[in-house]
Amino acid sequence: MTDLPFSNGIWYDVGNIDGVFINNWVEGVGLINRGVSYLQTWPSESGFFFEISKGAICAGNVFVNCELGIHILNSCDVRMYNNTLVNSIACISRSERSAAGDHFGWHPATGPDVDERDGHIFVNNLMAADASLNRPHLFVWQRNILCDRLKDPQLKEIDNNVYAESSNRQDMPLILWSPAETENCITPLESPAELNALHPRFEGHSMLLTDHNVFISPELLNYRPLPGFPGNNAAAALPADIQSLLKLKKRTKPYVGAYPPED
Repeated sequence: MTDLPFSNGIWYDVGNIDGVFINNWVEGVGLINRGVSYLQTWPSESGFFFEISKGAICAGNVFVNCELGIHILNSCDVRMYNNTLVNSIACISRSERSAAGDHFGWHPATGPDVDERDGHIFVNNLMAADASLNRPHLFVWQRNILCDRLKDPQLKEIDNNVYAESSNRQDMPLILWSPAETENCITPLESPAELNALHPRFEGHSMLLTDHNVFISPELLNYRPLPGFPGNNAAAALPADIQSLLKLKKRTKPYVGAYPPED
């Protein structure tokens, strides 16, 4: 999926169950330099958009220069493993939208209710950005109207990820996280270690690399990590069903991103 500046890539729109999105190349979806505040999430185009639905696997995909690479909205139980996001945001979000009083009431009725939009897993993902990305790598967001009602994270598990960025992005947070005990319910974080300090069960094995050569040749769109890439030391073994979907050999060592190390 390429060259969609004003459209989404693949959009599972309401009422879907157990979607599978694996081994795709998604490039140029949305406009990453539209100039809006990084706190603004709409309008936003997404490479993989899973909305008001239950359960999905998003694994082994490459997202390049997408406004939102992965976007999970008002859904539950999405498992995101081993994706490579290059100048593309991973966004997990929930709002107060429900079947009660909604002008399309049947829409939210097809998915999880407001207090059931959680259970997501985000593991072994590789997120790389240069100065052209005007938003964070990871945006976990909920409407501040929900902060008194929903105090637990949307994610069940987030760990073993690698964030790689250039130092000239220092004015941009690495992660925006919600819910948080702030006025607007969201807090900026500069490293996975800061998220781990907030939630000790999260991001304990993740890694931040600054000004580190990651890929064999970005100029040629070769986003395989360089041999000996240290980020693979952060990776965890995959669940058997994910390993089977990605057609990996049992002897494949844990790795981050979409490309397993070559034998």
